[in-house]
Amino acid sequence: MSPKILIILIFFFISFYTSFGQNGKVIINQSDKLDSVIKLKRELNSKILNLRIQIYSGDRENAESIIKEYVEFYNDTTANLIYETPNYKVWVGNYYTQLQADKKIIEIRKKFKSAFIFRPEAVEPIEEDANKNAEEDELKLD
Repeated sequence: MSPKILIILIFFFISFYTSFGQNGKVIINQSDKLDSVIKLKRELNSKILNLRIQIYSGDRENAESIIKEYVEFYNDTTANLIYETPNYKVWVGNYYTQLQADKKIIEIRKKFKSAFIFRPEAVEPIEEDANKNAEEDELKLD
């Protein structure tokens, strides 16, 4: 046999040898308790105080206009109005890692120069319905 034919036959057998390799299935046996543990971990993680970005601190009128501007510009509805005496603050985002927050703040600082990243304490955002109810209660008292 000539060396060329021998090389071709060896190449031919090697190429078909790999195609007839083992085909297998992977079966994962998982406990039902694992699903309940994962669900519990998700609930706990949702309560963890994550990183936020503050884009404004000052009076309420400007804070509300900043929120509208942010939502329109970034198409993001995570903006919250927070009242910490004596200022209203606008907090945006909800980031689980410092890397996520760093990426977003680079983008946000193009529009809001004084933005910074922080880890907030548990503070409830101001809800418009709660404010309206408080105003209505004051009117009833008068």
